[in-house]
Amino acid sequence: MATVEDRPSELRYVLLDEGTEIGEEAYVDTGDERILFHTLVAESHAGKGLASVLVRAVIRDIVDRGMKVVPVCPYVKAWLPKHPEYAEFVVEPTRAHLRAISARPRVAE
Repeated sequence: MATVEDRPSELRYVLLDEGTEIGEEAYVDTGDERILFHTLVAESHAGKGLASVLVRAVIRDIVDRGMKVVPVCPYVKAWLPKHPEYAEFVVEPTRAHLRAISARPRVAE
């Protein structure tokens, strides 16, 4: 069973399968908004609905924190309209959000 873990020091959530990292959702925060800009699931796990599992867990975590979601990632942008229960928590991306992504601290790998 896949689990999702927030790794704030890495500015990303990771999708784990029995402890092995198989996906991620990268983000940057601007005050009470979390900008989601990159969703990835390993090709070896593609087609299993795991990107949706990842994004749902991420969105729930953001909402539980009292934050708003700023969808920049194409996958997240496509996922949200299919889940209108989260509509009140969504903020449309602005140029300032895009600048925040560009200015984010780089995390050493």
